[in-house]
Amino acid sequence: MANPGPGNSITLRLEAPANFTATSELASAAARAGAVVTALDVVESHHTGMVVDLTCNTSGTDHADDVKMSLDALDGVHVRKVSDRTFLMHLGGKLEVVPREPIRNRDDLSRAYTPGVARVCMAIAENPEDARALTVKRNTIAVVTDGSAVLGLGNIGPSAALPVMEGKAALFKQFAGVDAWPVCLDTQDTEEIIQIVKAIAPVYGGVNLEDIAAPRCFEIEARLRDELNIPVFHDDQHGTAIVTLAALTNALRVVGKRIEDVRIVISGVGAAGNAIVQLLQAQGARNIIACGSRGAIHSGETYADPHRQQLANSTNPDDFSGTLAEAVAGSDVFIGVSAPDILTGDDIAAMADDAIVFAMANPVPEIDPVVASRTAAVVATGRSDFPNQINNVLAFPGVFRGLLDAGVSDITPPMLVAAAQAIADRVEPEELNASYIIPSVFDPLVAVEVAEAIVTAAESHKE
Repeated sequence: MANPGPGNSITLRLEAPANFTATSELASAAARAGAVVTALDVVESHHTGMVVDLTCNTSGTDHADDVKMSLDALDGVHVRKVSDRTFLMHLGGKLEVVPREPIRNRDDLSRAYTPGVARVCMAIAENPEDARALTVKRNTIAVVTDGSAVLGLGNIGPSAALPVMEGKAALFKQFAGVDAWPVCLDTQDTEEIIQIVKAIAPVYGGVNLEDIAAPRCFEIEARLRDELNIPVFHDDQHGTAIVTLAALTNALRVVGKRIEDVRIVISGVGAAGNAIVQLLQAQGARNIIACGSRGAIHSGETYADPHRQQLANSTNPDDFSGTLAEAVAGSDVFIGVSAPDILTGDDIAAMADDAIVFAMANPVPEIDPVVASRTAAVVATGRSDFPNQINNVLAFPGVFRGLLDAGVSDITPPMLVAAAQAIADRVEPEELNASYIIPSVFDPLVAVEVAEAIVTAAESHKE
């Protein structure tokens, strides 16, 4: 499934005849080639012709080439240049460092740097806790990756992961006012990653682990949480779990079912799948079947991976041992954090009445959402071009805003549940329907209310 979208947006600079129908003919030709035209601007106009910038969404590089050829084939039209708008956005990176205080003269310089800064250094040396108040530590997060599990791209390494981490840092700032910086490590050794993060920790008020493959990610997070006095949060685990629980809370409201009563099948037993299971259980789910590539995880089999063994011990109360498709039959909820196109329309049709389908593999979901919607009551994906986008951006900015504001290092299950509830509650009862179970990532109050929920839960934990 490849639909035109803004991730594959291009701008074509075209020479066209100077007549009254030229622009409409250009737009029509692009549409016939399957593109979605989003803008059309005449940038030059002469008595012999004009220059037009036509911007459109495509489904990928090959499709963009087809659109170019279709326009170039029109009488009197010549394509001067094709610009990939995504690559243009990334030129030079997406981040910069901007001083919070202006340095305009020698007086400012003497306080920002030497000699005045020495007094601040000595104050922190005498009381290390003052670093939180007197440095960037109070509002800065390290976004740490080893590039081993980047989006749906796999093990592409730290350099190729950098654009994603830059984007993550930009989202922290945009949505929660948190300063974040990408830290892409050229090692995939568990012990080295732990030691490096511990060594750089004095600069940061928290660590966001990102796109580190399972099972290493579990040990890295657990060790860092034990050995650091700042919060450590693996977004691929807990961020995904938070937004999944938020979406499921509202989806269950739509279909009139309770989490305690439904049968939930989860495809994917890596970082996200494990965390989703734990958080759904914390919220009262009793009947969860987790499926790997070989079918259901169950207690009748012994697993070398301790995390799969834990799933075998804590889920699947009826010890079902069949395939994913067999598990989905008769279930109320399917949650996919795994691989593309692993279910069919017939599989979804075999689910219980008023079924809920969360097909969150990116960029291609486990089931085409259009197909799933023919029989399922509620369908959600991880994509922005379909209704009900389950996106971690709804969680991690507010979570870290709350953790920094609360000044805590422990992250507890009640905090994660509270964050999920805050997201779910941003959808008003009168707004809730099958196509709107989760708020927009651009809702400015989401991060605010998630942060408040984290602070409240943290205060309760202290008591």
